Amino acid sequence: MLNLSVLLEDSARRYPTREALVLGPNRLTYAQVDAAANQVANLLVERGIRTGDKVALSCPNLPWFPIVYYAVLKAGAVIVPLNVLLKGREVAYHLADADVKAYVCFEGTAELPIGAEGHAGFVASDGCENFFLITANPAASSPIEGVETLAQALAGQPTTFESVTTEGTDTAIILYTSGTTGQPKGAELSHANTMMNTLAVNRLFGNEPTRDTHALALPLFHTFGATVQMHAGFSTAATLLLVPRFDASQVLDLMQRESVTFFAGVPTMWWGLLNALTEDVDVARIAANLRIGVSGGSGLPVEIISRVQEKFGVQILEGYGLSETSPVATFSDPDRDPRPGSIGVPIWGVECKLIDRDWNEVTGVDKVGEIAIRGHLVMKGYFGRPEETAEVIRDGWFRSGDLARRDEDGFYYIVDRVKDMIIRGGFNVYPREIEDVLMSHPDVSLAAVVGVPHESHGEEVKAYVILNPGATVTAPELVAWGKTQMAGHKYPRIVEIVDSLPMTATGKILKRELALRTPATRPHQGALA
Repeated sequence: MLNLSVLLEDSARRYPTREALVLGPNRLTYAQVDAAANQVANLLVERGIRTGDKVALSCPNLPWFPIVYYAVLKAGAVIVPLNVLLKGREVAYHLADADVKAYVCFEGTAELPIGAEGHAGFVASDGCENFFLITANPAASSPIEGVETLAQALAGQPTTFESVTTEGTDTAIILYTSGTTGQPKGAELSHANTMMNTLAVNRLFGNEPTRDTHALALPLFHTFGATVQMHAGFSTAATLLLVPRFDASQVLDLMQRESVTFFAGVPTMWWGLLNALTEDVDVARIAANLRIGVSGGSGLPVEIISRVQEKFGVQILEGYGLSETSPVATFSDPDRDPRPGSIGVPIWGVECKLIDRDWNEVTGVDKVGEIAIRGHLVMKGYFGRPEETAEVIRDGWFRSGDLARRDEDGFYYIVDRVKDMIIRGGFNVYPREIEDVLMSHPDVSLAAVVGVPHESHGEEVKAYVILNPGATVTAPELVAWGKTQMAGHKYPRIVEIVDSLPMTATGKILKRELALRTPATRPHQGALA
């Protein structure tokens, strides 16, 4: 018997007055977070949520995210975190695909109307029965007519709840990822998957009860932030300083004021911190407290690693993982001479090997193969997709779709992607999905999307477009249109209208040739869009 919500409940029992969540002047203790989660769990059960039902959540890094997240688990249901940048049609797809029964959504802002997009997706989804809107001001009425706010729904709900007993093999989380092609797929992670990965993270970083204060800038709907900081932090009664939107100067100020000991980020975040250093920043104070620096999501330039060590006094530890692996599979072990540019070695309880396309093992120093992973971290499968699951899991081994090499000491290094997936600012972007949307534009005949180098985001999304005869749409107009149709991390910032595309004899577009046509693009200071 195992329910992931025990991570919160145990810390609330042992350290009830310890600060759990901090956002500006608001500071919640573990006892308060657990009580709020109990109220939400009571509400869900009252509204008909039963063991195994799916509950979606769209929320940035606010106290409501972990409160609702653990409440869903307490109720024995399955949490489905959604990217807050999704548009209405994308939300509708996820709700339908995961068979979601209830949806909790933050109202957002004028610039990012999460609530409006979420509600549009809810209305377009036939199976989802409940919609609760989180308002920025809990006392405020709903800005969407006829929609119940979460605060209204929680009125009078008890602050105690007996968590539903679940098995370790039961699904706890469905994380959406497209892998490398097609529509997004939901990776089913069990309670044991995530619990074991959390314990391995704590072991790796030497996390101890009440030891750490995390600056949590990674989005919690993403598996990196959820496991490495939220779950690991809650399991050790750490204090989590929530950062709803990354701003390098504000994070540096937070690190000074709150004596941050643990910071994890994608490479663009570390790049942003370095570029935001001014005379007003007490770098010595930050360095005196910072114990652990972690990077993941995409490769970190060695120059940034050395600059961070020089300024902040920590060796950034790089790791590797996927939504399908809970996520952490390998990491630079601080006790094994971390090597810049390496994704490290398999974590405790995990095996890795390199394989060819036919699953045969690739051996030898610096020989390139696709990373395959086995252990407690591998997902149960893609929800409702047994055939696609069988394509990536065999005899317990999960094939990642990423090419790597291994040195003589067993350290792994990412070489390339098997497919054409783009990683923009730590987020996976899937060309086929974008191409399908672009080709729904009446003026577009054909589109090919590739990743091109970008100094701060790692990769930028570029679209090569062939127009229909007589079409007059311009490249800037297509960029603006794409922004209205796709999440912020997906739509192509660069569009080039062309007369033809390079193709093989069989008609396959040569995307690698397209990617090489564009030089690296210059970054915007501190940008992480």
